[in-house]
Amino acid sequence: MNIKLPQKLMLLGSGELGKELAIAAQRLGNYVIAVDRYPNAPAMQVADASEVISMLSADDLEAVVTKHQPNIIIPEIEAIRTEKLIEFEQRGITVIPTAAATNYTMNRDRIRELAHQQLGIRTAKYGYATTLEELITVSDEIGFSNVVKPVMSSSGKGQSVVQNKSEVEKAWNYAIANSRGDSQKVIVEEFINFEIEITLLTIKQWNAPTIFCPPIGHRQERGDYQESWQPALISEDKILKSQEIARKVTDALGGAGIFGVEFFITKDEVIFSELSPRPHDTGMVTLISQNLNEFELHLRAILGLPIPHIEQLGASASAVILASEKSDSIGFTGVADALSEKDVDIRLFGKPNAHPYRRMGVALAKGLNIEEAREKATKAASKIKII
Repeated sequence: MNIKLPQKLMLLGSGELGKELAIAAQRLGNYVIAVDRYPNAPAMQVADASEVISMLSADDLEAVVTKHQPNIIIPEIEAIRTEKLIEFEQRGITVIPTAAATNYTMNRDRIRELAHQQLGIRTAKYGYATTLEELITVSDEIGFSNVVKPVMSSSGKGQSVVQNKSEVEKAWNYAIANSRGDSQKVIVEEFINFEIEITLLTIKQWNAPTIFCPPIGHRQERGDYQESWQPALISEDKILKSQEIARKVTDALGGAGIFGVEFFITKDEVIFSELSPRPHDTGMVTLISQNLNEFELHLRAILGLPIPHIEQLGASASAVILASEKSDSIGFTGVADALSEKDVDIRLFGKPNAHPYRRMGVALAKGLNIEEAREKATKAASKIKII
């Protein structure tokens, strides 16, 4: 694919990941339309145009696409009426990575079945439930401890570890409350006793081989990432195995763009966990850790531009800046103090409101080793207070 610039790009979902992608796109002169369900979303603040719609409404999607006539549609969240994307693609609009792939990956059940049933890839044992009664039965079959999460959610929301039968109802309520879209379905997985959880950023190109960033380690709480670091220190054979699996899954999905492919790394195994067909929140570390960050890589892959070299710049880490209470008026203190240390940077996302545990920014740091980078990033994040 040889695409002339500029292109008109429509982002469906305009959070912090969309904001960085919009910035990368505009650096190459492209026109960006940011779409989300609420006004003044982060990407809208830097886009050329914006629209507030329900992305679960086929009529709303039709209206904004007819109005703006984008060349390329880039989904950034799960809660989208994906059947409509297939229709747009049939009209000649490029959907990233493809409309079919987006449809597949918006639900954890479909991508898990693709990996496990069709491709024969090792995954955690899993089952589904659409009622509390089904969840109790499936949990017994999978065994305890297990992990319960919505089949459709973002950034790990709605996920909980269930230690015994008495916790199942609480997990069901939490998963359903945090499900995106109109899904009332949860997935139950065996709990994997892993040494490290990694994200392998996998860049699928239109007319060039699939390439990879060095693996990113990450730590989660409440199913949401708290810190990430690159490179993750795992053996070369496990890196090669994760690359083999990531290539197999993304080849099956097709298209182009960056995929965040998650794995559990145990003492003896590389186990496929999940996949996002777009930049990954744990990949925000690449804003400081690489010559080309994940957003620039996504854009180059989308536009068919060459990626001659990905250089990892040494031990690097990110740590999230979380809100602690609900507020519609946001201010930050401690930014100067956080930035006073060498090789530390901050991104504040510009979200218009806050609620407990909402990600409002990220601290980035480089160090002599991973331990130092993580410590610097966490320390910088802790200095910033939301008022």
